[in-house]
Amino acid sequence: MKPKSAVALLLALLLAAVNLRPGITSLAPLIERIASELDLSRSLISLTTALPVLCMGLLAPLAPRLALALGLERTVTLCMGVIAGALLLRLLGHSSAILIASAVLLGAAIAVAGPLLSGFIKRYFIGQMGRVVAWYSLGMAVGGAAGAVLTAPATQLFGDRWTQGLALWALPAAVALLVWLRVSNQAEPVDRLEAGAGLPWHQPRAWLISCFFALQAGIFYALATWVVARYHEAGLSLLRSNALFSLSMLTGLPSSFLFPWLAQRFGNRYLLLQGCGLVASVSLAMVTFAPTLLPELWAVAIGFGLGGAFALSLVLPLYEAESPLAVSRWTSMMLCAGYGMASLTPILTGLARDLAGGYRPAFAALTGLALLMTALAWRMGRGAAQE
Repeated sequence: MKPKSAVALLLALLLAAVNLRPGITSLAPLIERIASELDLSRSLISLTTALPVLCMGLLAPLAPRLALALGLERTVTLCMGVIAGALLLRLLGHSSAILIASAVLLGAAIAVAGPLLSGFIKRYFIGQMGRVVAWYSLGMAVGGAAGAVLTAPATQLFGDRWTQGLALWALPAAVALLVWLRVSNQAEPVDRLEAGAGLPWHQPRAWLISCFFALQAGIFYALATWVVARYHEAGLSLLRSNALFSLSMLTGLPSSFLFPWLAQRFGNRYLLLQGCGLVASVSLAMVTFAPTLLPELWAVAIGFGLGGAFALSLVLPLYEAESPLAVSRWTSMMLCAGYGMASLTPILTGLARDLAGGYRPAFAALTGLALLMTALAWRMGRGAAQE
């Protein structure tokens, strides 16, 4: 591949990655206000986060089929267009039905794009997957952090109209769409057996990877929805609560880039996964039981741990399959089962708060999930060593 071509393809990958999270994380700084203005319960408003995650799970198996029918590159292009349209729809977000519909469209597009971008890496960057996944996960972290950090200031810039603050994220999606329109589409070079193959549901290792992904994603999206409210409940100002969430998202940037590189450089991805799980567990325990004790330290730690866990989970299917389409299938299963299970955590966290009258019991459960994630990382590493 020519250097110029490689740079253009990497730019397209990064722009796509940046647009996979802002539509979800941009809601967190505004979610209590939106719930109040639209007179929605916390369990119902959490659908704006839970439904995209559920769609990202249920629709992920469609990705390989669409890639076979339309081509990988053209399918990703279509997804960028749907993301831009869904975010523009939030200009009409004072209707709860339209706000939730935009969440469903957003989740559908992300569901299809995610597995195909893993296949895109396998196709064009076969000799440097760890490095490129590092950039890819960094792009996702940048998008997620930008949505969390910049939405509130953008809303103020637009005269405190939150619908415009949310719809602003259609602009980077439109830029990504324009870039992907220039990426050449390629037919999938597969034989008849591979074309008819399904997802690896029968492989125990695929389930281990999917369950790990479900745990880290579930914790992340529960925090993206409710951690600001948890800090505020504990007595911190709303401004400081938002700042702590933004700090966590920003801390995920270096870990998203660093951990895939370390995994490729030293071949210790499962040990790194265990470390990320332990850091996330301790941090969540502090947010649960002592949220006002050094909150900045634990915000940094939880962002570092979860950012690393997510980035490393993206690497796992790349080492389990050979062809780009097979990688897309492994990733589709990981996202389907993982996001399908993870979509419950924002809803259950909000429901637990409504039932208990506070966030501590729900966050104690999230701490338990982080410990389970750590144990699962140990089990995957042990299985890899035996193989």
